[in-house]
Amino acid sequence: MTRILGIDPGSVITGIGIVDSRSGQVVHVHHQAIKTGSGSFPERLKVIFEEISGIIHTHQPDTVAVESVFVSKNADSALKLGQARGAAICAAVAMNRDVAEYTPRHVKQAIVGRGSAEKQQIQHMIGLLLSIKDAIQSDAADALGVAVCHAHHLQTGEKMARNARGWA
Repeated sequence: MTRILGIDPGSVITGIGIVDSRSGQVVHVHHQAIKTGSGSFPERLKVIFEEISGIIHTHQPDTVAVESVFVSKNADSALKLGQARGAAICAAVAMNRDVAEYTPRHVKQAIVGRGSAEKQQIQHMIGLLLSIKDAIQSDAADALGVAVCHAHHLQTGEKMARNARGWA
């Protein structure tokens, strides 16, 4: 079994999703939205770092997957998002976890089958895939999507390795 922490970083809200991947199945463990509050930007980065460190300590994921920066027309927003990603990645690395990164397009493709899927489609499909009946906050759904995407990536790698051994 592999426990995966997915992170959808944001300077105001950072989504968290944890899944267990075993024998080709992905099972929901936990999800939440970290709200960083209204403090200064450095204080909000500290909240991200500390909250993710605590989640890693509590849930003991084997690996961490983070959504990469989506660069829009607003350079300031992209820079802040990059710094939030940095705080999340530093927390994972400080807790000795490997970090994988996926583009938003890659995650959407893995979850919905289309790289241009809308947030509501991600929320809906994550609910179906992980048998979550209640509404999922959109950032938490995105984070679960990142974790599921990474689980699929790991499962594909395992299958390829088994097939390669069979051909040898």
